[in-house]
Amino acid sequence: MTIRSISDVFTDFQAGLSGSDVSIANILDALHERGFGFLLLIFAAPMALPIPVPPGINILLASPLIILTAQQAIGRRTIWMPEAIKKKNLSREKFDSTLNAVIPWMKKLEVVFRPRFSFATQGIFSNIIGLMGLIMALTVCIPLPLTNTVPSLGIALMAIGVIMRDGVAVLGGAIIGTLWVCMLAYAVLFFGAEGIDMVKDTIKSFM
Repeated sequence: MTIRSISDVFTDFQAGLSGSDVSIANILDALHERGFGFLLLIFAAPMALPIPVPPGINILLASPLIILTAQQAIGRRTIWMPEAIKKKNLSREKFDSTLNAVIPWMKKLEVVFRPRFSFATQGIFSNIIGLMGLIMALTVCIPLPLTNTVPSLGIALMAIGVIMRDGVAVLGGAIIGTLWVCMLAYAVLFFGAEGIDMVKDTIKSFM
């Protein structure tokens, strides 16, 4: 079966629109299960930047990632969100201008991220991706310097893999996030509370 690129999905969706508004529900329906990757990328990409986040704010920013990855982990194929949000409309004019600006960038990404080992982005693997993403998202809540960067990068890469049906990108994100989680777990299990301080000092030494 031929896998449609995400740029083609959006181009066809845009061509089939009628009316002056586009609802959030319409967009999610067009993306099907790839909607998880789309929203996770939107929330994870900014947090993957190496910018310190104040304690407390990291929990607030991690909340959408936790909610989305939890749904993916339990096997949902469509995203649950309050009906009030799903019914919100976007101006067709703004939506078209945004897509016209974004689609060329999508096509550039598709040169690097393309359908490879696509089986690793669907079915039971989607549950595994969700579970791993959930664990990574929970580590974002740990009050460490730049703790948002590494796990968010892992989630963002896995999200790109789901969107582009690229199992290699999913694997790359999974490795990055797993190494981070294992490092934190090792520090806590063997050194207790002092382990967190050791990780914190190590991170600060590179800043």
